[in-house]
Amino acid sequence: MKRVQKGFTLVEIAIVLVIIGLLLGGILKGQEMITQAKIKNVVADFAGVSAGYLGFQDRYRALPGDDGGAAARWASAPAAVSGNGNGQVAGSYNADCAAASPPESCQWWDHLRRAGFVSGSGARQPGNALSGLVGVQMGDAGATIGPALGSDASGTGGFTGLMLCSGNLPDKIALAIDAQLDDGVPSTGSVRAQLQSEPNPAVAKQAATAYAETGSNQYLVCRTL
Repeated sequence: MKRVQKGFTLVEIAIVLVIIGLLLGGILKGQEMITQAKIKNVVADFAGVSAGYLGFQDRYRALPGDDGGAAARWASAPAAVSGNGNGQVAGSYNADCAAASPPESCQWWDHLRRAGFVSGSGARQPGNALSGLVGVQMGDAGATIGPALGSDASGTGGFTGLMLCSGNLPDKIALAIDAQLDDGVPSTGSVRAQLQSEPNPAVAKQAATAYAETGSNQYLVCRTL
């Protein structure tokens, strides 16, 4: 007696391949939508904080964090901490804001929040959509402000004024943000970036020369205010 072996027909195989294709397409499309949402979230961070900063200056004629009248203005417990009013925001974007005496770069957030320009409470930096810190600092945040994110190791042509930085941004997202807000080049324009070797690193003197999309690179992206 002959045994008849049955298998899939070409039509059945074609149907399975179509279903697999649809599933893969849906997954990839979903991942792209998530990526685009994160890009929009980070761009909104830059825009929202910039608007809050300008609003604070317009209302109080002072820099948040550096505002010498903050303690008198917001005296109810816990009272605000005034800055020294020297026209500079001291401290780094990634400072320890949980310390006993956090710097002005931390008080920046407390002042903006008390004024109603930024949501939340306290002096801690907010996070971005990629679990990185969002913070401010002036230039290299040194005792004497020097340039940061310039064209060479000395910071030539870099930022010396106030800037807003967002850390732990994947290469694709960092490039998209730079392209949307500036020129897409990490070493020029009003948006600069550096390649990270650790989470939320200190701002470097020299910016990256180009974005390298490896799928694993992360960047610290800063925008001048």
